[in-house]
Amino acid sequence: MKVVLSTIGKFHTFDLARELHAHNALAGIYTGYPHFKLRNEHLPKSLINSYPYFHTPYMGFPFWHLVGKGIKQEWEYIDRVMFDKHVAKHLPECDVFSGLSGSALATGKVVKARGNRYVCDRGSSHIRIQDTILKEEHERWGMPYTAIDPRIIAREEAEYDLADAITVPSSFVYRSFVESGIAPQKLNLIPYGVNLERFQKTAEPVPLRFDVLFVGALTLQKGLPDLLNAFSKIEHPHKSLTLVGGFDPNFIEWLTKKKLLSENILILGHVPQEQLKDIMSRSHVMVLASVQEGLGMVQAQALACGCPVIATTNTGAEDLYTDGNEGFIVPIRCPDALVEKLQLLADHPEQRQKMSAAALACVSKMGGWRTYGEQSLALFKQLNQ
Repeated sequence: MKVVLSTIGKFHTFDLARELHAHNALAGIYTGYPHFKLRNEHLPKSLINSYPYFHTPYMGFPFWHLVGKGIKQEWEYIDRVMFDKHVAKHLPECDVFSGLSGSALATGKVVKARGNRYVCDRGSSHIRIQDTILKEEHERWGMPYTAIDPRIIAREEAEYDLADAITVPSSFVYRSFVESGIAPQKLNLIPYGVNLERFQKTAEPVPLRFDVLFVGALTLQKGLPDLLNAFSKIEHPHKSLTLVGGFDPNFIEWLTKKKLLSENILILGHVPQEQLKDIMSRSHVMVLASVQEGLGMVQAQALACGCPVIATTNTGAEDLYTDGNEGFIVPIRCPDALVEKLQLLADHPEQRQKMSAAALACVSKMGGWRTYGEQSLALFKQLNQ
């Protein structure tokens, strides 16, 4: 059996590619990343087809916050369409093609015309549910919202209809598709893994401190205002909050005007994974207050470093750990729930230590990305029968 993958970026697709290659099942992977950004992906260069002409300039342009949102949206649409056309034109023979949603419609049609199988790989909630939740969140905070491009929504929904199967990473995403009218038998829940070679416990948190961590893009989607509000209310003489991830300066300015930032909050921006595992290991807890996402892989990364996690129901947390054991799972848009769980861990270090040990035991059973690869390959073989 031979499988071709496509992803306009990297995401989890390269992790899947390595697992398929280990089973001699990978016919190729297409990406919008340039080759020099893929040197550490541990795949033969002959299997990687790079089409960087639209996506790389998009990723590298540092002034999107100064450009009209209409221009950015148009670039994003052209990026996906041109990438999809390239893959469709150069697609080798394969039994199954699995393409990340939003940039695989033309290729999916080619695959189906050949009599082979097309899998739509969706990494987030159903696109209409995603759009609705984000619109609600912007309205909640009085921020302007640029809706998801209707052309992108149309492409995605055409992909959902065309595909022989849709893979989703979490129960939250699965439910969003069922609620949107997609037949459950078309959906396949396959949670992502974690690279246990890159993430492991390297240090201990400092006693008598309470250091909280957030990892991810600093956006409304990630529930930053709720986290910042909650952090301001917990009581501890030596507390801190570290924010790791990319950000739009305009959003930081908005947080400042809302008086949500304080001197014990540190914004680091992007950090290398080598440094990130140390930060996770030294943190007492990581919080992911997102209102929607597919499956926040930083949760498994934190658990692998012995860092308990507090996350919302819309992060895929329920597919990674058990509420009350390795961390806590709380409702979205509920800062009071965040305060309650943070204060509990701040007041009871022995509880945090038990959760840390449980986190390490939990991750040791995940099998890294191997399980994800095996479950995906089993699905591909089933479709090909």
